[in-house]
Amino acid sequence: MTIEITESSHATVGDITVRRALPRRQRRTIGAWCFADHMGPAQATPTHGLDVGPHPHCGLQTVTWLTQGEVLHHDSLGTSQLIAPGQLNLMTAGRGVSHSEEATGSYAGPVEGIQLWVAQPEATRNGDPAFEHHAELPVVGLAGGRATVLVGSLAGSTSPARTDSAMVGAELLLDGPATVAVDPGFEHGLVVLDGAVEVDGQTLEPGHLGYLAPGLEALTLAPEPTARVMLLGGVPFPEPIVMWWNYVTRDRGEVTRAHRSWLADDGRFGTVESTLARVTVDLPPWS
Repeated sequence: MTIEITESSHATVGDITVRRALPRRQRRTIGAWCFADHMGPAQATPTHGLDVGPHPHCGLQTVTWLTQGEVLHHDSLGTSQLIAPGQLNLMTAGRGVSHSEEATGSYAGPVEGIQLWVAQPEATRNGDPAFEHHAELPVVGLAGGRATVLVGSLAGSTSPARTDSAMVGAELLLDGPATVAVDPGFEHGLVVLDGAVEVDGQTLEPGHLGYLAPGLEALTLAPEPTARVMLLGGVPFPEPIVMWWNYVTRDRGEVTRAHRSWLADDGRFGTVESTLARVTVDLPPWS
């Protein structure tokens, strides 16, 4: 087992600083996972939180997982969904959807979590948008802690969440050494949200991505002394993708057409009922 460690970049999303573990120049995808932002911790008030105004997506699924706090999701499907720690929001963009992430109107306190994107395969990326919320997910015991299965299957348990390709996403809470059986056909990534963990003789801390190539049948982790780790895995994505702003496509022309639709507000991405301003940026530089 050999782990490749790369440093996350820093960005601002809404009013919160994030550590962007994926994509990086050295590593664009892990399976179908194409984006990973460790958000916060930040302080929220009833009227001020993530404050990410309505914005578009296509060709991807958003996976939102909180470790602290509460956030209110609105989307162009008419969804209004509160999310709290231990719950999963999964939005499928397909050919086009828009959403916002907002303060709840009541919660005050710390907010922290991870926002993940999954690239949709050719078979589904132009399909209908959809949203699902899972208040309960399978939790499995490990020798040194426990795992919550967000998507896919791990340790004999399968999440009820939709998957469009072979993949896994799980939160590992570790207070002792643990060995996790994994699919040898998957490549895997590790994002530490709290604490530190030793893998393959190297220490992985928040602000870094650990990558493990296919061929691994078990993953051995030693927390220092405890750790909260996101495990992401999947079959290497078979299709080339182009990512720009909030779109996952196959070429630059698709990006340009999608963004022209958003700027023109031509109905492709629908309308979000939100008090926050609609987010716009200039056309891509190649347009």
